Amino acid sequence: MRVNVKVTGENARGEFCCHGDTLDMEAFRQRAVFVKQAAHELAAKEEAIHREVGQLWTVLADMQREQIRQALAAPEEKPLMTAEEREAAMALLKEPRLLDRVLEDFVRCGVVGEETNKKVAYLGAVSRLLDKPLAIVVQSSSSAGKSSLMEAVLDFMPEEQREQYSAMTGQALFYMGQKDLKHKILAVAEEEGASRAAYALKLLQSEGVLKIASTGKDPVSGKLITHEYTVEGPVMIFLTTTAHDVDEELLNRSIVLTVNEDREQTRAIHQKQREAQTIEGLWAREERAALIRLHRNAQRLLRPIRVVNEHASEQAFPDYMIRTRRDHMKFLTLVQTIALLHQHQRAIKTSTRGTRSIEYIEATAEDVKLAHKLVSEVLTPSLDELQAQTRRLLLLIDHMVTEECQRLEIERGDYRFTRATVRQYTRWSDSQLKRHLHRLEELEYLILRHGAPGQTFVYHLNFEMDEHGKPVLPGFGCIYDGNRSGLEGHRSAPSLAQVRGVSGGGAVSETRMNTGANRDSGQNREKRIYKGAPVAAGGNGVVSIHGAGGL
Repeated sequence: MRVNVKVTGENARGEFCCHGDTLDMEAFRQRAVFVKQAAHELAAKEEAIHREVGQLWTVLADMQREQIRQALAAPEEKPLMTAEEREAAMALLKEPRLLDRVLEDFVRCGVVGEETNKKVAYLGAVSRLLDKPLAIVVQSSSSAGKSSLMEAVLDFMPEEQREQYSAMTGQALFYMGQKDLKHKILAVAEEEGASRAAYALKLLQSEGVLKIASTGKDPVSGKLITHEYTVEGPVMIFLTTTAHDVDEELLNRSIVLTVNEDREQTRAIHQKQREAQTIEGLWAREERAALIRLHRNAQRLLRPIRVVNEHASEQAFPDYMIRTRRDHMKFLTLVQTIALLHQHQRAIKTSTRGTRSIEYIEATAEDVKLAHKLVSEVLTPSLDELQAQTRRLLLLIDHMVTEECQRLEIERGDYRFTRATVRQYTRWSDSQLKRHLHRLEELEYLILRHGAPGQTFVYHLNFEMDEHGKPVLPGFGCIYDGNRSGLEGHRSAPSLAQVRGVSGGGAVSETRMNTGANRDSGQNREKRIYKGAPVAAGGNGVVSIHGAGGL
């Protein structure tokens, strides 16, 4: 009880006197020294000073006990919402078009486009209430809008159910036992800020709990002993990153969302930014707080409940890659999350065996259908060997080649192009193109015809899309036929006659077979047309089909 004490008064001659000191009121010697010195300074009797110091000690002890009582008492819980707010939140959760309403409110809050990303990220945040939540990684170039997407989703989540950081050290997660992370969202603004904590994040995502043993001093004996720290999950992990190469182990455990960087999306964002400067935009910002409050209250009304999916066996899933073992679980978790979000529109059922009972809700066929649609859009790129930006460049090159071949009236296999051609067509920076073109060359999507240091690199596109002209996930949603041929009884690949050259939206033409009959001989090489100038065609000049499985 260390306090500052000051005593004032008049001495026998009527002069003003004072004495002050800092002392521990619980220490007898310090009190005795204070009483003696104060009595000397004020020319008073020690008995009078001693009596008043005792009274002060009693008052301070009462104040100390009251402070301890208040600190130990449970804080008074304030209602998180009024009756009217609870009714409005429940009405929102019972809305038949619930997810569509969420998307509409995202637009009203200033987030345009990215419908699939907004749905998946929002459902990922809702999955915090499951035993095995989803993990979301938003990957894009700088200034593309990944942080805006994460912030918009987090704004719809209650403050008490999320923990948000700019960066984390390697051991930070292990010592967060004082925080209750169970069924919460752990958001880190940049994956680079969490790179040192990647190991802990992966464990927390997979195991749902973190434990660490660390040495420390015993407060009584002073000896070094082992302390155990535990962080309880499950936790929904939400990260953003601009890195092209992210920890593969972390990506396998997450759903990776790539932000739309097309020109149309940029134009829509510009339009929204201009509208925000008008009087309507000013009123929209005023209404935004009410919308956020409504969605946070709705999330507070959701509770963890088990979900049964009787439709799981009706949907096949690709099994040609080992990583689909985790991706299949992401799909099933997404179905559970959709049902969990609609829990106030579903009947709560009870299953009893002996003396034990389980409450649950059932996922519907519509839930599975929606999850199927979302997974086919967001997991198709992740099953590909190409990163999102590299794949985007490949598709742009594919469009460029198709347009130029139609304009020049030549075969796709006869067209050659340089890095400068791609830069002019895509408007990408040279540093971006170097990195992604090198990746495409390594994977043989591009064939380097000739080029050396100091010379122009001339490429040949070694890629075509399937007859539908859009990304597909092979085997997804298909019923496997055991009678088909293929390695170990699996399905065989389509023949060349079944693949059409519709890449980039071009006209349909049969793909030529790679036979000796249509190869250019070394003695009779034809002059090919490249951007109006003749370029010698090397090799066979034939488009082969490579890596179409993930595109």
